[in-house]
Amino acid sequence: MILKGFEELKTFLDKPRNIVIIGHRNPDGDAMGSTLALYHYFNKKGHNPTVVVPNEYPEFIHWLPGSDTTYRFDWQNSQSQKAINNSDIIFLLDFNALHRVGFDMQNTLEKYPNDFAMIDHHQQPDDVKYMYSDVEICSTCQMVYQFIEMNNDLDLIDADIATCLYTGIMTDTGSFRFRSTTSKTHRVIADLIDKGAKNDKIHNNVYDANSYNRLLLLGQALSNLQILPSYNTAYITLTNEEKKRFDFQKGDTEGVVNYALSLKGIVFAAIFIEDADQNIVKISFRSKGNFSVNKFSRNHFEGGGHDNAAGGKSDLSMAETVTKFVTLLPEYKKDLETSYEN
Repeated sequence: MILKGFEELKTFLDKPRNIVIIGHRNPDGDAMGSTLALYHYFNKKGHNPTVVVPNEYPEFIHWLPGSDTTYRFDWQNSQSQKAINNSDIIFLLDFNALHRVGFDMQNTLEKYPNDFAMIDHHQQPDDVKYMYSDVEICSTCQMVYQFIEMNNDLDLIDADIATCLYTGIMTDTGSFRFRSTTSKTHRVIADLIDKGAKNDKIHNNVYDANSYNRLLLLGQALSNLQILPSYNTAYITLTNEEKKRFDFQKGDTEGVVNYALSLKGIVFAAIFIEDADQNIVKISFRSKGNFSVNKFSRNHFEGGGHDNAAGGKSDLSMAETVTKFVTLLPEYKKDLETSYEN
């Protein structure tokens, strides 16, 4: 764990501040849950917080309390720039490096004259003045809970804050099934339920609100599933044409890679998704056991994340990207064979 400048930060926040809270590009449940929870917390502390996200986030988390107050940097640029320019400090949540917000927003943040505070659980964070980093914690939302706890403010957690935090922890732990889910996580979740998080409603809003086209897209993804039993590996592909055919919306591929990982005997899974806007192939990696997809992605696909969940990208075509991936596997054959007890 890295806890840097915490007492100084507490002193800085002793009086009302203009605070901007930022999540990473393509925000997920943990990014939105943590930023909005911190937004509500700082409001209760008498600050003037604003959440700014780089771009759109999935519809299945639009219902989160405070979502309607959020600025999108790509769409509400003038409002976002004004909030950033008028802020006394910027909190960076659920990402470890400024490039994770996208090129345009990164340029703005690199010119920011004041200080950053980072709360994040990804490996190898950039160095900023104030930092709370812990790669052992399952989600940034749990870290925000513990940040509030360190400030002796757990009594300020109301139903809105609890709902945001519960959502991020639930989504980043795969509904509490990943190895990063600890007994502490369950104690936090119990307290959030006591403080007003409706666990059944949250689960329904996130996981049981599929559109017809999203299910058809899932069917297409599963029909594209390929298994490489010699390497305990499976992967899925989705092309731009397939996404267009099923009216793809942001968030529609969330969690699809886990279907590949759910196969018996599979310890390494990937999904390759063409992204027409960025002209890249976006990649999500998942693993079981000791095989580090964080290292694999950093070494080969300009990405990173956690040992068992990471992302990456490729500037090659889909076919070339898949070929590159498959040709790398022999190098990791022994690691994949010994990663996990099947």
